[in-house]
Amino acid sequence: MNERKAPVETGRKAEVSTPRADRSAIDAFVRQARALAVSGKKEGRVILALDATMSRQPTWDLACEIQAQMFDAVGRAGTLNVQLVYYRGFGECAASRFVSDTAALKRLMSRIDCRGGRTQIGKVLSHALKENGRGKVNALIFIGDAMEENVDELAARAGELGLKGVPVFLFQEGSDPAATSAFKEIARLSRGAWFRFDQNSADTLAKLLGSIAVFATGGLTALEARGRPEDRLMIEHLNRRKP
Repeated sequence: MNERKAPVETGRKAEVSTPRADRSAIDAFVRQARALAVSGKKEGRVILALDATMSRQPTWDLACEIQAQMFDAVGRAGTLNVQLVYYRGFGECAASRFVSDTAALKRLMSRIDCRGGRTQIGKVLSHALKENGRGKVNALIFIGDAMEENVDELAARAGELGLKGVPVFLFQEGSDPAATSAFKEIARLSRGAWFRFDQNSADTLAKLLGSIAVFATGGLTALEARGRPEDRLMIEHLNRRKP
């Protein structure tokens, strides 16, 4: 894999609103302020991995458009750094530098076209383990529609990610049964989550990407404080994975 590191942005301040006088509003404000303070102390690192084989061009274009939700969800409460990983063609699997804004990530994605080839999910999981050894990775997001590898090998790597605190969030396009079974097992072992999506659920995917970004920079506390429907859905899935 080709990997390069980019400078990390620091110094962004938490943004909070003025509380109302009633007690419940004050309590809610305090919870939110504490969550934002926690997220502002650290930077989230997320790997966004995509299957770029030929069947995936429509969803690649979709992901290119909605990835901004991750950065928008974090806002000024923390810094999100995202690395793009993709595979395509005959054994090609590459990783970008980490970027901290949506424009940079979109430029990286727009340079890549989908090409025929087999899945390389094992390489993606191994890369996430290696990258986590260099610096904490808070989440791995994978978007794909197929699985053509040894499930036991993928499960072993997913289990390692789970032990190291790197949950894998898998978004499956289509209904291939082999992919469904493998993706669910990867999510379970890594203590992440599995979701199905298609062109008609782009809005849902965008919101969930935002929830993952909030989780990556502030953990469950930040998700609970924000409290949007997609955040509650993410919390529900994450709680299911607790040992």
